[in-house]
Amino acid sequence: MHKKKQIALFFGSFNPIHIGHLIIGNHIANEPEIDECWYVVSPQNPFKEKKSLLKDYHRLQLVREAIENNILLKASDIEFNLPQPSYTVDTLIHLTEKYPNYHFTLIMGEDNIKSFHKWKNYEIILRDYNIIVYPRMNVAQEQVANKEIINHKNVKVLKDIPLMNISASYIRNQLKEGKSIEYLVSPPVFKYLDEMNFYKN
Repeated sequence: MHKKKQIALFFGSFNPIHIGHLIIGNHIANEPEIDECWYVVSPQNPFKEKKSLLKDYHRLQLVREAIENNILLKASDIEFNLPQPSYTVDTLIHLTEKYPNYHFTLIMGEDNIKSFHKWKNYEIILRDYNIIVYPRMNVAQEQVANKEIINHKNVKVLKDIPLMNISASYIRNQLKEGKSIEYLVSPPVFKYLDEMNFYKN
């Protein structure tokens, strides 16, 4: 029987994508059971206008610039054409129908575990998909104390992943204050943000 290609999905607004995102995605793409990691760029919720959020196309392009020629990483705009607001379970089901030869794994920060049972149809996600959980800095253990999730057979918790205390909001604030973000983002992202003058006013 033909083995399905194993795709890990990293959901986010990536506003902008930074080296912390790249380290996590690349690390997970190198896990033995994973073939590729896709960065799924979340579209702007039409009901919530967020002035600091770049247009969908630009955030997608920043992801493409960031991953450059890394064959293990891909940028995905799959949610741009799905009904809003987009729920993770709907995106997973849509991808599974679109790519029958792929198996999808959800990447989740450990800070999401405590509220995971509130996600739409979380039982279906747990039953039909694998979940890779990566640690987050400054997250107290009681925040992740959902034993049903942590101990589930389809959940794998990573411990040895390099962590960086960088946030997209920190990067946006640095730019707004006229400070350099060099080394916080990859060189192509730095160049793109600088040329487009994003987040500066």
